[in-house]
Amino acid sequence: MLAAFSSLRQHQRKGQRSPHKPLLALLALGRLAATGSSEVSWSLAEEKLADLIAEFGPASHTGRAQSAAYPFTRLRADHIWVLDRDVDDDKVSPLRAGVTGRFEATLEQRLAEDPALVETVARTLVDSHFPPTVAGDRRHLGFDPEVPPVPGTAPVSARKRSQVWRTAVLQAWDEQCACCGFDGRSGGTAIGVAAAHVRWFAFDGPDETDNGLALRSLHHKLFDRGVLGLDDGLGVIVSQRFTARTSSGKAVYALHGRRLDPRPGTAPPAGEHVSWHRRQVFQGLPLAG
Repeated sequence: MLAAFSSLRQHQRKGQRSPHKPLLALLALGRLAATGSSEVSWSLAEEKLADLIAEFGPASHTGRAQSAAYPFTRLRADHIWVLDRDVDDDKVSPLRAGVTGRFEATLEQRLAEDPALVETVARTLVDSHFPPTVAGDRRHLGFDPEVPPVPGTAPVSARKRSQVWRTAVLQAWDEQCACCGFDGRSGGTAIGVAAAHVRWFAFDGPDETDNGLALRSLHHKLFDRGVLGLDDGLGVIVSQRFTARTSSGKAVYALHGRRLDPRPGTAPPAGEHVSWHRRQVFQGLPLAG
């Protein structure tokens, strides 16, 4: 069962993120858990799936409906998805005639009979395609069944995250946030600052110090959501998609243009990892100036 969904990873080529199919699968899993049916109408996909792709996928010049049509039609090739009528791949107009999609019947029956399996598949998809800061709230990623997590359903990963790497990154940045310098401590222990991968671990990001930054919790999440990024000169860039009204929120704007200042001897993020993050994660265009 898990193999059918794990094979979706084959669409990650040379570090290029393509979360379109996983996002559709998560949307259908959420529908199944909430309603008992994985059916997703094209009208729902054109709105909800398009929103998910725009928010959690890499920057694209493809129109919203077209972006949603790719996975909605092409997931059939993975033998887990069927449409209620035959339409050509990638064509939007035929889908607007009222086409619906759902999991293949045998697969849907197995999932419907085992809620724990639905949870396991959803967690595996999320953890395979997104970092923990994004994966922590699967509701935002389309899996919104309003059911509690099932204990003991953690996915099995071939790669294990290195705790040594996390410690090394924090030490390399003096346990301070690389973006703002926050260095809060409690009882002698850094609090609210974590090691962040520049190139995501799920996309072959290495556990090396030149692929890590120490970031406060807020900036870690903003970095993984594509609100924050880095330019080639290791200056912080802030996405134009980010907006704020209060002084606290607007403090993020002030990060734009701030240069990273690692301590002597610390390897700054490697250019290849910075470039990957800017192409595959950063959303839209940076602020002007």
